Amino acid sequence: MPLALLALAIGAFGIGTTEFVIMGLLPEVSGDFGVSIPAAGYLVTGYALGVMLGAPLMTVLGTKVSRKRMLMLLMGLFIAGNLLSALAPSFGLMLTGRVVASLAHGAFFGIGSVVAADLVAPDKKAGAIALMFTGLTVANVVGVPLGTLVGQSIGWRVTFGIVAALGVVGLAGIAGLVPDMPKAEGVRLRHELAALKNIQVLLAMAMTVLGFGGVFAAITYIAPMMTRVTGFADGSVTWLLVLFGLGMVGGNLVGGRYADRALMPMLYLSLGALAVVLALFTLTAHDKIAAAVTLVLIGALGFATVPPLQKRVLDQAHGAPTLASALNIGAFNLGNALSAWLGGLVIGAGLGYTAPNWVGAVLAASALVLAFVSAALERRATPSGTVPAGPVSTERRTVVSH
Repeated sequence: MPLALLALAIGAFGIGTTEFVIMGLLPEVSGDFGVSIPAAGYLVTGYALGVMLGAPLMTVLGTKVSRKRMLMLLMGLFIAGNLLSALAPSFGLMLTGRVVASLAHGAFFGIGSVVAADLVAPDKKAGAIALMFTGLTVANVVGVPLGTLVGQSIGWRVTFGIVAALGVVGLAGIAGLVPDMPKAEGVRLRHELAALKNIQVLLAMAMTVLGFGGVFAAITYIAPMMTRVTGFADGSVTWLLVLFGLGMVGGNLVGGRYADRALMPMLYLSLGALAVVLALFTLTAHDKIAAAVTLVLIGALGFATVPPLQKRVLDQAHGAPTLASALNIGAFNLGNALSAWLGGLVIGAGLGYTAPNWVGAVLAASALVLAFVSAALERRATPSGTVPAGPVSTERRTVVSH
C-alpha cells in the first residue's frame, strides 16, 4: 500500500476526532462560555448541519479542480475551522469554527475514497479504501478519548489546537505523498438528481437520518449523563468513550460483513435491537457496570447499521450514485443534528439527562418501521419469480460512511 494512504488516514483521523470529541467536553465548554449544556449541544448540531450541506456542495465544487488540490483545500478548511474553535473568544465564534471545519468532512471522505482506489491495483481497491477509513474508526478509539482527557486536564482549547495540528500533518502528507491526478469528470446534476425521485432512495436516506440519529440522541449528552446520573468521575468519561469506540469498530465490521449477504434482515436486527437498548439505557444509566455495557452495545448496534444503510442508498441509486452517496453522508449528520437538538429540548424541559435515550429509541424504532415499509414496497414492485437488479459493480461493501 502506498504511503499516500497514510496521509489520507491521518486526515480521516483528525476529522473523526473533531467530530466526536466535543461530546466529552460539553460541560467544560458550557462552563467556560457561560451557556447551558443544551445550548452547548448546538456545537454538535452545527457541525452535523455543516456536513449535511457541505457534502454535496463540496463534492460538486470538487469537479472543477484536481482531486489532490481539492483534498488540500478541504484540509485547509478543516485546519482553519479548528483553529477558530480553539481561539474563539465567544460561543458564537466557536460555533462558526465548528461549521467551517464541518464543510470538509463529507467531501474529504468522498473524494479521498476515489483517490485511495486509484492509487492501487484493481484487486486492492477495497483494501485501500478501508485503510483510509481506518483513520476514522481509530479516532473513536484513540483520538476522541485522548482529546477528552487533554480537554478535561489542560483545557478544551488545547484539544482543538492539537486537532488543527493533525490537520497540518495531513495537509503536508497529501501535498508531499499524493500524486497529481486529473480532474474528476463533470457531474451531470440532472441525471444525479433524477435518482432522488426514486422513493426507495428517499426511504433509505430517511432510515439513515432516523437510525443513526438514535445513536447521537444518547451520545451527544453522554458526559453529563454519566457524571451526573451514573456517578462516574469526570475523568471516567475518557475510558467510557473508549468502550463506545470499541463497540463502533466491532459493529461496523459485523455490519459490513453481512450487508452483502442479507442487507434488509441486518437492518431489521440492528435497528430493532438499537431501539430496545436505547430505551433500556434510561434504566441502566443508573448503574455503572450496566451503563458501561450499554455504551458498548449502542456503539456496536448503531454502527452495524452504517454499512447496510449506505449500501442500500447506493443499490437503489445505481447508475447515478455520486450525489446520492454524498447526500447520504449528509443524512447521517442530519440525524446527528436532529437528535442533538431533540435531546437538548427534553433536557431543557426538565425531563433529566436520561430523557434523550427515549428520543433515540423512538428515532431508531421509526427507522425500523421505514425499513419494513421499504421492503414491502420493493416486494410489491418486483414481479413474482424475478430477481431485483443488483448494484453496479463499483458498489462494494462500505466500511465507514459518515
